[in-house]
Amino acid sequence: MKTKPDLSFWKLWNISFGFFGVQIAYALQSANISRIFATLGADPHDLSYFWVLPPLMGIIVQPIIGTLSDRTWTRFGRRIPYLFVGSLISVLVMCLLPNAGSFGMTVGAAMIFGLVSLMFLDTSINMAMQPFKMMVGDMVNEKQKGLAYSIQSFLCNAGSLVGYLFPYFFTAIGISSIAPEGVIPDSVIYSFYIGAIILILCVIYTSVTVKEMPPKEYAEFHGIKESEKEERPNMIKLLVHAPKTFWTVGLVQLFCWAAFMYMWTYTNGAIAETVFDAPFKSVGDTLVLDTASRQYQAAGDWVGVLFAVQAIGSVLWAVVLPLFRNRKFAYSLSLVLGGIGFVSTLYMTTPYELFISYFLIGFAWAAMLAMPFTILTNSLSGKNMGAYLGLFNGTICIPQIIAALMGGLLVKWLTPADGIAPQDYMLVLSGVLLFAGALSVWIVKETHGEEQTA
Repeated sequence: MKTKPDLSFWKLWNISFGFFGVQIAYALQSANISRIFATLGADPHDLSYFWVLPPLMGIIVQPIIGTLSDRTWTRFGRRIPYLFVGSLISVLVMCLLPNAGSFGMTVGAAMIFGLVSLMFLDTSINMAMQPFKMMVGDMVNEKQKGLAYSIQSFLCNAGSLVGYLFPYFFTAIGISSIAPEGVIPDSVIYSFYIGAIILILCVIYTSVTVKEMPPKEYAEFHGIKESEKEERPNMIKLLVHAPKTFWTVGLVQLFCWAAFMYMWTYTNGAIAETVFDAPFKSVGDTLVLDTASRQYQAAGDWVGVLFAVQAIGSVLWAVVLPLFRNRKFAYSLSLVLGGIGFVSTLYMTTPYELFISYFLIGFAWAAMLAMPFTILTNSLSGKNMGAYLGLFNGTICIPQIIAALMGGLLVKWLTPADGIAPQDYMLVLSGVLLFAGALSVWIVKETHGEEQTA
């Protein structure tokens, strides 16, 4: 089997540059979905259920894209056609989703419109996102994979930073951050529009500058025999023959992604109540935050700022991570520091104090973006790389689905009689989950190319 050559820094950069635009779209979704549905009228006790759809679509779409792209060869490349089509769909849906409350529909109809738009947005983002990870596995040798995924992590966090700050920026320049009840503010709508433009431009750049390996060259570099080229992978067999690394890293992912699901779901409500003093109102027998209030929408803008601080912490920590000689120690330490960040939110009383919490949370995010894929792709041969990475996405999606389904029940259990939902406690739970993830890192055993024939 031939060894893949070293690539220049800029070739590694170009492979992942489109990820910058995709991550802007993902950041806008993750920072604003709870705000959008709460503004449309969702009960905070049911808020987590709206988050089931994104990971559910991911777990369906990712393995399909991985498997199909393993068998796709066109003059445009192997993975690039999928990321390009996914990006085009994302652009269209990003222009529709934030307008869910602006078409004169009833609350119920607006919710359904928002859910359908969210389903298509997350499907298309997943379709566009996964090929970037696959191209690193396809084109980069083991020596450079750590650097390649660090570049991807940097671009991911830079895109997140931009996407998170858009609503705050538009509010700062005078675009309204409040709107009539049930209508999404203009600052959020314009954020999605500009994010869509940047997304498609970045994906075009990667599509033009990256040349994927032709089939014969790919087979030589990945040790694929002529007789194996036409084999159709069976998902069950692939899972049965998956290297142990697949499952042990997957356990770490279980705790980590559940933790971040609760952050995305409950940060807005938590800080609106504890830091921004948003007023309450009664809806039937339930006491909820007034989502049309200036304080609640100000908290929504501040969520983007906090997530941006998290992204800055992640970018800086991504530079530090390669300096650790023991990868598992670096991975575990990152999750512990992120867990401390989550728990500390319970004790912060001003918006700026929360910078400390979310900066630490960024350390965990940096490790989650780089470490699992470096460890996993080193343990795989190239034969079913896309299929395995698609299946591995289940370790991202399944924890989020479980967390979303359990979140509403946990909030109802924690809510005192005649009291408001304690969304801040869900952030503390996120910290506990990251501590559990840090412990589980130590059962991971790193291997190299031990994928067995399925």
